[in-house]
Amino acid sequence: MIKMTRFRLFFLVALLALAATQRVRADAPNVTAVLTSSETEVDRPVQLQIKVTGDRSATPPSDISVDGLDIRYTGQSQLVEGRNFRFTYSFVYSYTILPLKAGTFIIPPQVVQASSGRLRTPALTLNVSPNDDGATTPRRRSGGGSSALDEKKIVFAELIIPKKTAYVGESVPAEIRLGIYTRIPHRLVEGATLSGQGFTAQRMPNPEQSTESINGRPYDIITFKTAITAVRSGKLEISARDAKAIVQIPRRGGSRPRSPFDIFGMDDPFSNDPFAGVGEQKEVAFSSEATTLEIKPLPPNAPPSFTGAVGLFSLATDVKPKTAQIGDPLTVTATISGRGNFDRVTAPVLESDRGWHTYPPGSSFKPDDDIGLSGSKTFEMVLTPNEPKKAVPPLIFSYFDPLKEAYVTLKGDKLPVVVEGGATAPATPAIASAFTTPPPVTARPTAAPQAQDILYQLTDHGPWDQNFTPIFMRPVFWTAQTVPFLGLIAFFGWEMRRRRLENREGQRLAAWEHETAELQRKLRRADDPPDQYFAEALRLVQLKTALASRGRGIEPNTVDAETAVAAFDLPDEKRDRVRELFRRSDELRYSGRPNGNTTVAEQTRREVLELIDSLA
Repeated sequence: MIKMTRFRLFFLVALLALAATQRVRADAPNVTAVLTSSETEVDRPVQLQIKVTGDRSATPPSDISVDGLDIRYTGQSQLVEGRNFRFTYSFVYSYTILPLKAGTFIIPPQVVQASSGRLRTPALTLNVSPNDDGATTPRRRSGGGSSALDEKKIVFAELIIPKKTAYVGESVPAEIRLGIYTRIPHRLVEGATLSGQGFTAQRMPNPEQSTESINGRPYDIITFKTAITAVRSGKLEISARDAKAIVQIPRRGGSRPRSPFDIFGMDDPFSNDPFAGVGEQKEVAFSSEATTLEIKPLPPNAPPSFTGAVGLFSLATDVKPKTAQIGDPLTVTATISGRGNFDRVTAPVLESDRGWHTYPPGSSFKPDDDIGLSGSKTFEMVLTPNEPKKAVPPLIFSYFDPLKEAYVTLKGDKLPVVVEGGATAPATPAIASAFTTPPPVTARPTAAPQAQDILYQLTDHGPWDQNFTPIFMRPVFWTAQTVPFLGLIAFFGWEMRRRRLENREGQRLAAWEHETAELQRKLRRADDPPDQYFAEALRLVQLKTALASRGRGIEPNTVDAETAVAAFDLPDEKRDRVRELFRRSDELRYSGRPNGNTTVAEQTRREVLELIDSLA
């Protein structure tokens, strides 16, 4: 029994020793290496992973050199594997391989320093084929830490203008496309701006983003949309310039751990991003090639109502209310719809303004696209009739059609209204009609013929007593009173009309003075764009001219530069400045808002205010 017990104890000890030996052998450090792909193209990176198991202190190779391949260390990760409640810990060291030329490359065995000695990885084969653009030559750059990538393949900019010819004032859509290689961590810092002379551009809305494959390479595309309007004829050279992006490219380094504060968030140890890990941030500036646009001048002999609108438009009009009295306001609504330079679309004008007083119109614009190239612009014009009317005259709007290459004048319909005159004379008072026919007089009974004696002569007066009827009861009296009564009514009607006309004139002058005060306050602010600022300054000069010429029937809308100069006693220098103000306002109104300039310079604003203040 004792021998059997000793045998069992000896057998158990032998088994434990054998298991310990097997565990020591199983935990012996080992190394292997793999490629994420054995087939690739030039400039398309793959990863090399060296896996060390059973040694926490192993040191991977810091530099792997193969002619035609750019191999850089990008970091390490830890891998835990378990089987039958036994766990093993492995460390994976990652390298990014960027092929610089086509061919078959052998990555030789690499030495890993382990605690038990030196370990060697197996040799690996990588087949590299030319990429889509046929690149087969190396593009390694000089400098130890610089990128081996071609910037032209990392980022690009292009300006797309669908037309090659246009007219002065015509709005042409344009797109700026910025592309950045998707597989490189990146961040767009600043979009491109249009560069060139002789044009203005609409403000760009928020860009659109998409992903496209170009020559087999994926790119993130950022698209900015705008519209270009030429202000002079000739050839225009336009380009999209100075876009800036920050890209992260791999750099050579040892086993330095990755920073957790990397702005691109590349701290995922299992990320498949070939540039995950240690990288070099670099700001890249890029621009597009120049695009030539041929600009033709507008033909001469433009219609009088043409103010610079170029495109394709339609006109719809309406009026409210349909009935009114002389002097009451009517609101005429005109809607101009279509596609073109809505900055230059102004309110249509009456075909004939005789018998009408007009006020400056208000406007609102509803775009149908992101850049305001198509939409509807609505004007509300207030008119007051000075005499009876049956209709509002048609509205006239002219524009230039670049497709027909001709001017087009739109004419609205007559808008039926009923404008009645002043109060009519009242009828003759009822008292007159009441007494036109006097009340009947009771006739005396005719006395019977009597003898010719003295008593008869004293009591019988014959027809003489009928002459004593009161005068106010006779028809002829009231007929005679009608003439002065009607004259009095006519006098009161004339006086009321005269006072109403004077009151309307006073209201009109008061409205001009109020508008003048509002514009003076508004011009002292510096938040208006140049075209709006100079338009308001021009309107203020027109109002001051009309107020200074009151009594002459001058309307602000009809005031031009020479009328304004003649209305004030100004020296020659200020006369020239007034003419320059009119010219500058017309130029900005014709060309729209200038690109990149949203406010008026402080010095220019002071000069305009000084000139306007001197008009008194």
